[in-house]
Amino acid sequence: MQTNPYPIPSKTELVAGSQKSSKPKRKSDQIEKAVEIIFFLIGMTCVALVLLISIYLIAAGLPAIQKIGLIPFLTGTTWKPGAAVPEFGILPFILSSVYGMAGALIVGVPIGILAALYLAKGAKGKTKKVLSALIQLLAGIPSVVYGLVGMLVIVPAVRSIFHLSDGACLFSAIIVLSIMILPTVISMSLGAIESLPKAQEEGSLALGATSEETLIKVVLPAASDGIAAAVVLGAGRVIGEAVAVMMVAGNASNMPGLFESVRFLTTAVSSEMSYASGLQLQALFSIALVLFAFIMMLNVLLNHILKRKKGAC
Repeated sequence: MQTNPYPIPSKTELVAGSQKSSKPKRKSDQIEKAVEIIFFLIGMTCVALVLLISIYLIAAGLPAIQKIGLIPFLTGTTWKPGAAVPEFGILPFILSSVYGMAGALIVGVPIGILAALYLAKGAKGKTKKVLSALIQLLAGIPSVVYGLVGMLVIVPAVRSIFHLSDGACLFSAIIVLSIMILPTVISMSLGAIESLPKAQEEGSLALGATSEETLIKVVLPAASDGIAAAVVLGAGRVIGEAVAVMMVAGNASNMPGLFESVRFLTTAVSSEMSYASGLQLQALFSIALVLFAFIMMLNVLLNHILKRKKGAC
């Protein structure tokens, strides 16, 4: 009589084996649940911090707005907190920030997108590695270094080229800010372009389109979500910059002109916060509240644009 080379396990052995295999599974489930709880707590902490910042800015900024008046505060053209009759108009600061942001985006975004296209589709081998390393290095340079270089190089150049009495002006600030946003625009645009499936580009080329037509009409529209996010982050970097702008813009509360010394919302807060008191200090918190609201509006606008585009698709 032949013995079975593959004996059938008994019921007891099957139960014991299932109990052994269930122990590692229960342990992995516990670890997974613990990780989920940790991530949930981290996310809720971030949300709580944003809420606390919002509540603090509202609580600190509203008293000055109530005393000065919302319309005079936002539309007033004179900032003289130390005068016999103090004036707290921040319209020059708002317009300078908006013009500076718009100018930096107009100059920096096209350069950043073209650089990203070159890195993604044109640069090869060591050239791409060297340029990528330089962009990462540019992103790590502190703001004060940008401001120092701008003050020593760009401001004198602007004064000499345009025959101005002082080169510290809005135009100098735009040049410095457009350089500062390049790493953000290039890195995010490059990531968006490289994440696209190659089938889109290959299909366009197979249909007879040139490489330039493919890049402009296929690649850029397909990567527009990532590029839009890069633009908004660049705008946030511009609108929140203080040190570099203070060093190259002149820091004067004038109505903005391309070659006028100006003061941004951020520089108004940072330049006076150390010695302000009373209503002036409250007004600086109100400026911070306006700045915070402006950045939140940029984020809401980006989300609206992206959702609208996804809905159209």
